[in-house]
Amino acid sequence: MNSMNWNYPTTVWFGENRSKEIQNACDHLKINNPLIVTDPGLLQTSIIEQMNSDLKQKTNIYSEVQGNPTGSNVINGVKIFNEGNHDGVIAIGGGSGMDTGKGIAFMAHQTRPLWDFEDIGDWWTRADSNVIKPIIAVPTTAGTGSEVGRASVFLNEENLKKKIIFHPKMLPEIAILDPVLTVNLPKNITAGTGMDALAHCIEAYSSPFYHPMAEGTALEGLRLVKENIQEAYHNGNNIEARSHMLVASMMGAAAFQKGLGAIHSITHPVNSLYNTHHGTTNGTVMPFVLNYNRSTIEKKFIRLANFLDIKNGFEGIVDWIIELKKEMQVPETLRDMGVNNGDEVKLAPLAQEDPSTGANPLEMSEEKFKELISNCITGQY
Repeated sequence: MNSMNWNYPTTVWFGENRSKEIQNACDHLKINNPLIVTDPGLLQTSIIEQMNSDLKQKTNIYSEVQGNPTGSNVINGVKIFNEGNHDGVIAIGGGSGMDTGKGIAFMAHQTRPLWDFEDIGDWWTRADSNVIKPIIAVPTTAGTGSEVGRASVFLNEENLKKKIIFHPKMLPEIAILDPVLTVNLPKNITAGTGMDALAHCIEAYSSPFYHPMAEGTALEGLRLVKENIQEAYHNGNNIEARSHMLVASMMGAAAFQKGLGAIHSITHPVNSLYNTHHGTTNGTVMPFVLNYNRSTIEKKFIRLANFLDIKNGFEGIVDWIIELKKEMQVPETLRDMGVNNGDEVKLAPLAQEDPSTGANPLEMSEEKFKELISNCITGQY
C-alpha cells in the first residue's frame, strides 16, 4: 500500500438564507474590498444584486466568464481585481464562476503565467503562496462542488485543451451552501449539474486508489443523489431536495480527490471541442464508461447496489442511470450532442492524456478510448 497525503474540505456554512451572511464571511477573513466573480447569466438574476447589497459597501462585479471558462477569463479578471485594489474574491455561481473566481484570487499577484501551475507533479510549488488572496465560494448549482476544491479547470485557447490548475490555497476558506439560491434553476441545468454530482461520486467510489474517507463520502453522496435528484428535477421548489443535492455536490467534490476516471477523460475534450455542458456530457457518457469498466468494478457495484436499494447489482445501477437520463432528457449518446462517427480518432488521444485517466479502474490506452468513445457516439454497449 503506497504512502499518500489526504486532505479534507474547508469551513462550510450550510442552510437556508446563509448567503445573507456574506459580510460576516468577509469580516471573518478580513476581506475589506472583495471582487464578486460570477457568470453573465447569473448577473441577470436578482442573486448578485442581493448579495452585493448584503455587503456593507457595494463592490465591483466581474462576469466575463464562459460556460467552459478560459485562461483569458482569468487573466482579464486579474486586471479588474488589481485595478480595483481588491483583497479577496466572492465567487458566485456554478463551476465556471467559482473556478474563475478561484483562478483570479490565485493569479492576482503571481509573476509566472497561468499554465505554469498545471496540476503536474509539484508544479504548484512554483506559485508564491503568500500573495494568494482569500476566497469565499457560493454555489448556485448542485453539481461541480468547486466550492470545496483545490483546483480549477480552464480551457487553453491556444491548443483547445482543458487544463487543471492546482494549488492548496485555491481552496475557498469559506463555502456558503444556501439551497434557496438553487430553487429557480432551469430543469435542464438541474439535470446536468445533478449528473455532474453523480459522476463525481460514482467515479470516486470506483477509483482503485486508497482513501477510505473519500470513498465513504462518495457512498453517502450517491445515496443523497439517488433519493433527491428526481424530486429536485420535477419539483424545483422542494427546498429539502435542493438542500440534499447541494450537499451531495459538495461531497462528490470532496470525494474525487480519490480520483475520477474515463467519464471525465472523455467529457473534458468533448467540452473543449464542441462547447457542451460539462455535467450533461458526464451524464451522457456515464453508462457507456461504467459498462466498459465492468470487469474491474462489478464486485464493488454489488455492494453499492445493496446500499442504494437497487436490485440486480451492477446491471441494476447502469439501468437506473439510463432511465434517469431518459427521465431528465439528458442526451442518450454523444452523437445527440453533435459528435460524429469518426470523431473518436481526434478525441481519443486527448482523453488518454487527460489527468483523470490515471484513476480509471481499467487501464486505458488510445485504442481503448477510440473503442469506448465510439460506443458513446453510436450507443453501443
